[in-house]
Amino acid sequence: MGPLDSFFHLLNFAAPALVVGALTALAAKAFMKNKPLTRSWYAQAAINSVVCLLALVGGLWFFGHDGKMATYAALVLACATSQWALSR
Repeated sequence: MGPLDSFFHLLNFAAPALVVGALTALAAKAFMKNKPLTRSWYAQAAINSVVCLLALVGGLWFFGHDGKMATYAALVLACATSQWALSR
């Protein structure tokens, strides 16, 4: 595998974490209008994405390969918990 293939492979591994983290932050901004947010939406998206990426790496370590539904369930749970902690 060449360097460009490795880059695309890592990008495809991280894409669910980046998308879920950003969409969760945007949804929190849209649905929690009465509550002032302590951080900007892009800071929340960055924090959520890092937490999601850690969940994916943990699933990769635990199962030995990526793409397991349990890993994606952990990603969603970790992102929801992170957004809940950020909105408190």
